[in-house]
Amino acid sequence: MPILGSIIKGAIDIRSRIPARSNSYKQQLKQLRKLLAKAEFTDFGIQYGFSTILEAEDPVAEFQKRVPLHDYQSIFDAWWHRALKGEKDVCWPGKIKYFALSSGTSESSSKHIPITRSFIKAIHKATLKQIVSTKNFNFPKEQYETEILFVGGSTNLNYNGTYFSGDLSGITTGSQPRWFQNFTLPGPEIRSLKNWEDKLEDIVNNARSWNVGFICGVPAWIQILFERIIKHYKLKTIHDIWPNLKVFVHGGVSIKPYKNTIDELCGQPLIYIDTYMASEAFVAFQERPNEEQGMKLITDNNLFMEFIVFDEQNFDQEGNLKPRAKAIDLKAVEENQEYALVISNSAGAWRYLIGDTIRFTDVRRNEIIITGRTKHFLSLCGEHLSVDNMNKGILLTANEMGISINEYCVCGEPLEGRFAHHWYIGSDKKVDPEKLSEVLDGHLKALNDDYAVERMHALKQVKVTLLPNQKFIDFLASKNKLGGQSKFPRVLKGKVLNEWLAFLEHNGSHTV
Repeated sequence: MPILGSIIKGAIDIRSRIPARSNSYKQQLKQLRKLLAKAEFTDFGIQYGFSTILEAEDPVAEFQKRVPLHDYQSIFDAWWHRALKGEKDVCWPGKIKYFALSSGTSESSSKHIPITRSFIKAIHKATLKQIVSTKNFNFPKEQYETEILFVGGSTNLNYNGTYFSGDLSGITTGSQPRWFQNFTLPGPEIRSLKNWEDKLEDIVNNARSWNVGFICGVPAWIQILFERIIKHYKLKTIHDIWPNLKVFVHGGVSIKPYKNTIDELCGQPLIYIDTYMASEAFVAFQERPNEEQGMKLITDNNLFMEFIVFDEQNFDQEGNLKPRAKAIDLKAVEENQEYALVISNSAGAWRYLIGDTIRFTDVRRNEIIITGRTKHFLSLCGEHLSVDNMNKGILLTANEMGISINEYCVCGEPLEGRFAHHWYIGSDKKVDPEKLSEVLDGHLKALNDDYAVERMHALKQVKVTLLPNQKFIDFLASKNKLGGQSKFPRVLKGKVLNEWLAFLEHNGSHTV
């Protein structure tokens, strides 16, 4: 490991001296042309005239004119279902051998997202880019001599005779270069375990023999892992067993609701590095140390991005795309405007609405933050409450009340001809629910002017249901969604809301 650490540190130093290309839009234009040329003679490419688009003076405008915007259901029903049956050359050349199962926070069932070798290669390239970017954090050589623990999905994929399926992390980890796998944990046997509880147990049992310096995963599961290790070995903090742990590379959901609790489980401060990797793309990563900075878009890696202003002109009240919605490209974006992200990738996603909303914090640097999901917001009466508002409100409330709030969700309810927000909040400590409701409401008013206005009119009440944190985990377990890529939806609507209410009815809850 010491020799390997020196090699990695040296490689990062060398790569960091190579000047970065500054014109991101030209990079994006090049990626679009590469993607179109590769898929030119697929069924999708023939139907939408990729050959003509490639010859156009403005290929971006022609691409947007000819190819319709898609959400998951529309592209699956029209195209991807054929690839799922084993057809070749549908949206990408060849046969699709892998499908990533999404965590399904928006819908009850998982989505099947096509994964190709070109896509996996792009993920590996982006991962190396992120490793190189750690030069900005000035880690000593010794830090690279520690081990990296990935807490992700099983590499033991399902096979039905036509294709393999599983978590994206399981698909990509199983195909990592041998040299990279040799200095990452938890090792091939534990990685292959499908039962999440068995995987956690084996990680805990092996924890003492590892020198973990970096840990990667979804915040909720990393917190649970820390708690189990501390309890199992009767420790005070996680640093009593991993003294060299310095870096937490996280993604999937905002770190804000979890950070205070994770900090309490540590004996020294962690460096938190945000990552934006969805089932459809490795979109961005944090390349600067300041946690308040955004993540830098990856503009040169087989991914073309568009952006749709997230407002009533382009989306309906349920977060569905309207027929005449318009997308813009990277050169037209503005700071502090909320956008829905649209991607085209090297696995046959074309003008695909990924489902996330983002905001540019620095247009020059192409830095963004994730603000929520197109369908994970509340606007019953014009309050326009985003997940970003909710995360900040929960964090401020927890800090003011001196408690930790890791899990929560919220739904809208009718109330005497008007409306109410019903919050389900996880807390294992005794909390005054009326005070919690009052403090949370106050912070949300300060964060969102529309919410403040509607609280004086149509939004008449803020209800609170207090639950043990374990209830949220038990619900995921009841849906077979335990695992490194699973997370609890922050806004509940439709079928998922009905399932949650039925779960609480059978498993007990108390409302305040």
